[in-house]
Amino acid sequence: MTSTVAQSRLDGLDFARFIAFVGMVLVNFRLVVSGDAPADPHLLDDVIALMEGRAAATFVVLAGIGLGLAQLRTPLNTITAITLKRAVFLFLLGLLNLLAFDADILHYYAVYFLFGALLLPLSKLGLVLFILLLNSLSVLLILVLNYDTGWNWSDYTYSDFWTLEGFVRHLFFNGWHPVIPWLSYLLFGVLLSRYDLAKQKTQYLLMLLGGLAVLEAEVACTLLQPELAEIDPELVFLATTEALPPMPLYMLAGLGSASFVIGLCLLLSRYISQISLLGRNLLAWFTPAGRQTLTLYLAHIFIGMGVLEELGFIGNQSVVVAFSAAVLFCLFTMLYACIWGLYFKRGPLEALMRRLTG
Repeated sequence: MTSTVAQSRLDGLDFARFIAFVGMVLVNFRLVVSGDAPADPHLLDDVIALMEGRAAATFVVLAGIGLGLAQLRTPLNTITAITLKRAVFLFLLGLLNLLAFDADILHYYAVYFLFGALLLPLSKLGLVLFILLLNSLSVLLILVLNYDTGWNWSDYTYSDFWTLEGFVRHLFFNGWHPVIPWLSYLLFGVLLSRYDLAKQKTQYLLMLLGGLAVLEAEVACTLLQPELAEIDPELVFLATTEALPPMPLYMLAGLGSASFVIGLCLLLSRYISQISLLGRNLLAWFTPAGRQTLTLYLAHIFIGMGVLEELGFIGNQSVVVAFSAAVLFCLFTMLYACIWGLYFKRGPLEALMRRLTG
């Protein structure tokens, strides 16, 4: 019974990673495929907009869960040393990816893991307090400093990114996924790893509390923004649920979305694993891709976007084209990962990272 529960728990998290990966591909393909297209309101636009900043947030929470679970079965000194080495690996890989994709998240992951490894000894209460501290500090920095520094919002370029000051500012303060407050997502994942995620009660609670958090954030945004606009239109951003800038209501919505998706995937995994499709259980079609999201993350940039660029589909296509391309790419990654998984336990980059870092 113990091995079955542990396996379903692992598969449920891999399933959640794949779902988060699909959301990220949808967001990024829409950004590059239809970013310059004339405004054309569409239901798909609204659906993908809901995933902006939230699919990535779910990824980071899942990374925190993985780090926390590793701590439960590995001595703290060992897991800290391994995590720090993997942070270096991810940072260097992220810098290389930045040469092709400005919105890289890997170099942010590296710093999340750096701090996450150092903060693993914190208790549950300590993790909660640190999350609150990060979000309070984020608001303070945005009020005191100029959030627009470095940005050209017309084309989302960052003028002094490759300077020391600009790089640090982008990394910690006003980049795509700034460490302050995005480290909160990783620490929240570590916190979740300390609960019994295999229990249905926990899974239902994650869905319930996550859904309520998203609802609370959206309702608060709707109610507070008009009030703030009457006081000073420039204060409206304080109640935004959009990812830039990452204000507390956005962070709450991101934590809620991640909790709901993770709880749902853990719950569904036990049921869809009993459904057979083409000779294998349905869950087994998704989990191999969920186990090599590092490889697939770079593949969606260099292969997926590369093919779209060769076909001339960059910048001026409809959201329908972007959505179709994203779905087609995700289907191909599922097929690839299933075939790869027949011969290898880990994806190419995951195996390389493990070989280099232990």
